[in-house]
Amino acid sequence: MRFTCIPRTSSVFRRCQKKRWKRREMKNNVTEFIFLGLTQDPVKKKILFAVFLLFYIATMIGNLLIILTIKTSPTLGTPMYYFLTQLSLADFCYSSTIAPKLILNSLLKKETISFNECMTQVVAVHFFGCMEILILVLMAFDRYVAICKPLHYPIIMNQKVCGNLMIVVLMLSVLHSSTQILIALSLPFCGPNVIDHYFCDLQPLLNLVCIDTYVFKLLVLFNSGIECLLSFLILMMSYILILYSLRNHSAEGKRKALSTCTSHIIVVILFFVPCIFIYARPPINYPVDKMVSVFYTIGTPLLNPLIYTLRNAEVKTAMEKLWSKKAS
Repeated sequence: MRFTCIPRTSSVFRRCQKKRWKRREMKNNVTEFIFLGLTQDPVKKKILFAVFLLFYIATMIGNLLIILTIKTSPTLGTPMYYFLTQLSLADFCYSSTIAPKLILNSLLKKETISFNECMTQVVAVHFFGCMEILILVLMAFDRYVAICKPLHYPIIMNQKVCGNLMIVVLMLSVLHSSTQILIALSLPFCGPNVIDHYFCDLQPLLNLVCIDTYVFKLLVLFNSGIECLLSFLILMMSYILILYSLRNHSAEGKRKALSTCTSHIIVVILFFVPCIFIYARPPINYPVDKMVSVFYTIGTPLLNPLIYTLRNAEVKTAMEKLWSKKAS
């Protein structure tokens, strides 16, 4: 049985009713979102369809080829190639959360995504994005131990340690993506549903919220921006230490270490610089944001296989052996 001590004719009761109606209006009543995409020009959209389709196919083939080569080659059983396999898998999944929808929408006059699909995309993008960041950190740590502490390398980076490190990566990725989706689900979308972007992320979604988003923007800044910035600084410091330690190595050792580290540094810069520009800055949206996002959502997963194969003699040799076996 329900009781109330406020008379229905009182001003207090009327104020309570107004607050209740306001809460109801603040609830989410959006069932789908509309993307503005990279362009609204029909001709340019067809060009983007062809370009991104080729990029996506190349990304899938390149990363799957790296995974297949490392898994089937007995000479690529070191921790560095184990983490490279995990990076290729993360790139494969990361690209697949964004590119197929972008390619499909390029053919449609009205680019839409349902609310549930949008929330799923937010989770997937941040899970695999965080996974890629942490794997790059592990790869830098692996190179540091291999070059700076070569005698202890087999003990420090054994198979069990590598497996445990990947479990930690998965747990941290789940934690990061869970934080993102909790923020997204707590946002009240009660009106506009047009996203000035080509995929669902918290920054463009915050522009559609019908309450003050200052606190939410700070949460996004600390959750994603600080993570990107700190990871980038850690990576750069580790590679500086590696390069500094090479002064005592032989010419052949320096050449091999520099070749490996250069590949890693290129990948780090291509991925982190756009991420830092998007996430580690005051919560202001710029028109160039969408083009910058293309670099780390579409470009990096495509370039990673090329960088690691073209600059790595061992991987190229293993691929040649794999192709010769397939041909014979």
